[in-house]
Amino acid sequence: MQGDEVSGPGDELPWDVGSLFSDTYTEEERYSFCGRELRITQHFGANLGVAAPVWDAALYLCTYFEEQKLNFKGKKVIELGAGTGIVGILASLLGGRVTVTDLPHALPQIRKNVSVNVSLDQAPDVCALSWGIDQVHFPEDYDFVLGADIVYLKETYDLLLQTLLHLCGPRTTIFLSSKMRKEHGTMDFFQNILPQYFKVEIVKHDVEDSLNIYKVTQKLASDFQN
Repeated sequence: MQGDEVSGPGDELPWDVGSLFSDTYTEEERYSFCGRELRITQHFGANLGVAAPVWDAALYLCTYFEEQKLNFKGKKVIELGAGTGIVGILASLLGGRVTVTDLPHALPQIRKNVSVNVSLDQAPDVCALSWGIDQVHFPEDYDFVLGADIVYLKETYDLLLQTLLHLCGPRTTIFLSSKMRKEHGTMDFFQNILPQYFKVEIVKHDVEDSLNIYKVTQKLASDFQN
């Protein structure tokens, strides 16, 4: 996740970063998806903030990969705002040629989790990517762009759009898994802002936990005429 304003895992995003992550500690959790066991370390503290936890939206997206038996073999994949890197790590284990990205302060945590879970020959690249700035240094032809709980700060929405528009080619599929937080305009982003530039479809919805997964693809010329 990108941004400095924070929320506790799985719930709303309070604005007081210091109170939420005032204690510094490390937790390791084990998760099982697609027949793989993942060991994910989370370094809680004010330094990492929202990048520290495994968010519900990330687990929801991993579950979707498992349910749909998605094939990443040989596919070019990038994860945005990776945090712990769990989504990109799973895509790597499923055969993807993956680049995992976040802001620089989150990269040591991602690299640790990559080293524990993925062999050197499968390991994804781990790179800094600040939306709206660094995307020009990345290719424009990814097969998949992945993001879990990265839509939560209105001031970053335009920057995220710029990044998605650069990374997404005619054959790109974007999967965005998100906690639907009304007070942060998350629904507005997916219902009104993103559809101006992309075709947007809900492919998985959890009413109880207010989680959605969106499949996003490039618009054709005919789509702009409708």
